[in-house]
Amino acid sequence: MLQGPYGDPDQGRLLIRLPFKIFAVVTVLLPATGFIACIIVSLIYHYEDTTHAHCKVSNYLPSISSSVAHVPERYIWCVCIGLHSAPRYLMSFAYFSFYRGRFSGRQRLLSGLALLCSLAENTGLLLLTYVSSKENHRYHDNGFRVFTGSSLVHMLITCRLWYVMKRSFESAEEDVSYRRKLRLFVLNAACCLASYLLYKRHNDRCEPGVYTLFAFIEYLMVFSNIAFHFTAFWDFGSKELIVATPLIRH
Repeated sequence: MLQGPYGDPDQGRLLIRLPFKIFAVVTVLLPATGFIACIIVSLIYHYEDTTHAHCKVSNYLPSISSSVAHVPERYIWCVCIGLHSAPRYLMSFAYFSFYRGRFSGRQRLLSGLALLCSLAENTGLLLLTYVSSKENHRYHDNGFRVFTGSSLVHMLITCRLWYVMKRSFESAEEDVSYRRKLRLFVLNAACCLASYLLYKRHNDRCEPGVYTLFAFIEYLMVFSNIAFHFTAFWDFGSKELIVATPLIRH
């Protein structure tokens, strides 16, 4: 449960009490550091394999799928995504509870849709992470589609909800969070469009360096997504994550 810093929750024995800011930082660092590690390892040990292009043109950066396809990169990525998935699910429900306390009517329906999109995004990421394209291309591809589509819709709905709350912000942190959410959503959407166009151009024309630019835009797409979720650092910065045994009443 999430609790204010000075709250005295009606609970049994306290097991864990963690400031939400630390929780948010750890949750974000897992995929971010894992992804950076995979890129570095793939460039050092599997450069030829991960930068190989089907049409033999020059390429200098591995795509996301290539950078996590070999061992130990695949293990690093699976461990980091697996560890970060549970906190991400928890964060989805924390936002839903937060929105229910701020909205009513149609906006509550949007908050429910935001929850569904957030859960679908995390589930799609797990699917495309643990089911490689070589093992089952259909499931892997569907996981990617679910992740990308639900991620964009979730960001859009979140920005809409925070726009509605704009006039009733209770702190400067909420205003900072809203502005950063909006910028990161625009950046992520632009990266998605640019990566699609670059990938199509690479397949159609097979020009040197185009796939490298595609890979770089993919990296920006990943980091903008991670940064968007990191705005929870400001949204719940004054809260604490508390795990306790149930209070037994006699």
